[in-house]
Amino acid sequence: MRVLLVEDDSMIGVSVREGLRQDGFAVDWVRDGAAAETALACETYDLVILDLGLPRKSGLEVLKGLRARGTGVPVLIATARDAVADRVAGLDAGADDYLVKPFDLDELAARIRALLRRQAGRPEPLIRLGSVTLNPATRVVLRDEAPVSLSAREFALLLALAERPGAVLSRAQLEEKLYGWGEEVGSNTIEVYIHALRKKLGASLIHNVRGVGYTVPRQ
Repeated sequence: MRVLLVEDDSMIGVSVREGLRQDGFAVDWVRDGAAAETALACETYDLVILDLGLPRKSGLEVLKGLRARGTGVPVLIATARDAVADRVAGLDAGADDYLVKPFDLDELAARIRALLRRQAGRPEPLIRLGSVTLNPATRVVLRDEAPVSLSAREFALLLALAERPGAVLSRAQLEEKLYGWGEEVGSNTIEVYIHALRKKLGASLIHNVRGVGYTVPRQ
């Protein structure tokens, strides 16, 4: 899953970016509201973590502009502003959740998973693909109830497909889910991960639509 982090505090930005990357998220980080608007115009994100007190353009202005354009990407406000009026203004402007600093990275990750689950219309925390079960919270994968060890990127790729069963995702779309800005992507990286997943979870789990991309079937 690809996340845009909009945060002007360097220490918080580094901490959140690295923490989410360890949880398997691809994270792009910008430090002001104008840069956030540019990123949102040029890239596709699964979720935005948005501070309110930003240089050049406030987080609230960014959020209002985003919703005015009809963009439905989930937005989690993460800010030091803890007044009830600020919470109300943020949620009424279109935010999906509001988290006050300082916050625990585990709680942040849990809130992100909940928003992504809601966005996908999936109330259950577990994802089932036939004999394979994924737990996004713990990143545990079971095949026929037996645990299977996956690398962080293997899990991220499988989750990207599992979140949209029946949809065909191209190699470029999968790369966007797995890699943030500045991360090098090999020419056959996706194919290598697909091969590894098929070997570990069964050759029939991930289907190749020739010339288009990859999919997991609806159950």
